[in-house]
Amino acid sequence: MGHDEVPRALAMLERATWAARAFSRYGKESVDQIVQAVGKVAAAHAEEYAERAVQETGFGVAEHKVIKNIACSQGIVDAYRDHDYVTPRVDADAKIVRVPRPAGVVLALTPSTNPVCTVYFKILLALMTRNAVVISPHPAAKQVCAAAARTLAEAAVAAGAPDGVVQVVEEPSIPLIDALMTDPRTAVILATGGTAMVRSAYRSGNPALGVGPANVPVLVDATADLAKAATRIVDSKGFDNSILCTNESVLIAEEPIADRLRSLLTRAGAHPLAEPDRDRVRAALFPDGRFDTGFVGKDATWIAQRAGVRVPHGTRVLLAPFDHAVPEEPLAHEKLCPVLGVIRVPSARRGIDVARALLRIGGAGHSAAIHSTDPRTVLAYSTDVPVLRVSVNVGNSLGSAGLETNLAPSMTIGTGYFGRSSVGANLEPEHLVNWSRIAYNADPAEPFGDFAGLDPWRDPTGPVPAYPHASNLSVDRPAPEPAGDNGELRERLRRLIREELAEMIKG
Repeated sequence: MGHDEVPRALAMLERATWAARAFSRYGKESVDQIVQAVGKVAAAHAEEYAERAVQETGFGVAEHKVIKNIACSQGIVDAYRDHDYVTPRVDADAKIVRVPRPAGVVLALTPSTNPVCTVYFKILLALMTRNAVVISPHPAAKQVCAAAARTLAEAAVAAGAPDGVVQVVEEPSIPLIDALMTDPRTAVILATGGTAMVRSAYRSGNPALGVGPANVPVLVDATADLAKAATRIVDSKGFDNSILCTNESVLIAEEPIADRLRSLLTRAGAHPLAEPDRDRVRAALFPDGRFDTGFVGKDATWIAQRAGVRVPHGTRVLLAPFDHAVPEEPLAHEKLCPVLGVIRVPSARRGIDVARALLRIGGAGHSAAIHSTDPRTVLAYSTDVPVLRVSVNVGNSLGSAGLETNLAPSMTIGTGYFGRSSVGANLEPEHLVNWSRIAYNADPAEPFGDFAGLDPWRDPTGPVPAYPHASNLSVDRPAPEPAGDNGELRERLRRLIREELAEMIKG
């Protein structure tokens, strides 16, 4: 990268600001037309970009990425087809009119683990809510993400969106991302990725919706349908080689059914590791006690081979037993690969305690899963473990992501106050809209206005003009600083942000 990278970022923001201002006046019909067109094009490229993502990153399974890409393109369009984030909402009883107002320019940071589906997801959410979006991909997935974002940008403009409503950082770098995050023209940052990146987003001085890491416990009690539970757990843990943060990390099995469950897990494609093999796998995954990111998204047989362990052909998940849920046990930590820790407990109550201990180690606020037919146990588990979504009798990878439950379908999972996050729900379009409220005098004697048929927005009556300046031209002026900004404090924050971005990019 050369000396022009920061001016280039500022030019992108200027173009996005222009596009956001124009897009904010669009009516519902035009917005729907744009969203549907972009969703259709994204789905048409789902397979191509899934294969390119695996080639570029080395993570996951292309067939599974296709599923995610379709779910985050046409699936998102279908899920929100009847939602309206454009038309004012009139509550005559309360004498209040709620007017949707777009955030403006959304900076969307996307991870290497789920690259294309997250790009699809964030672009569509921005378009549904009439925001402009700048995609900043992880450097390890920059080529496929840039290609996907460009394809969707072209589809949006062809369907009538303003020029520049979707843009992408082609060559991410620390100065460029820092400039995008700290510029006051950025209305909100959507931070999906590692802890360092999320922290840097929060420190940017701009509003940020960031999420935290996971460490999903899954409890199987004595009342569970064991055959279904085993199949669902192996399918979930093996899905895309455990690249989703919602994948199960530790299986907690009630003692009376533990042996039977292990047999059924084996039949479903898991391989129980004997103690010496368990130790070899643990040592390979956690050299010096820290997870080796070289194992992220690799398949079970590849991991076993690297660890010097023989497993049957077609093994999808490695079962790694351990005794104590303590920080010193590496297998009690998050594992973005198909290695599933296993603990036996004498009772469901003890299993709940173990789940709490695992979440103290990491993953608070994120997700947990349970396989049970006892509502008392389900409720006790759900109210005692410090997470904001609990999947019941479903694989958690797609359950907590809302693809196999009725949670909001999402690639950005909020961890709330438990996980020190600004958002606790699965990210959805509602999070990118502000609602202005027109509130009339509550006195019944004071009449409420008749808003029937009134709409402040207007669909474009002709072709949308192109942005007057190309975004790749040199920009000489510096970024405007907010009024009253403390220059010394802002520079200290920028140093912190650069340090954390450097850590994120190395990962």
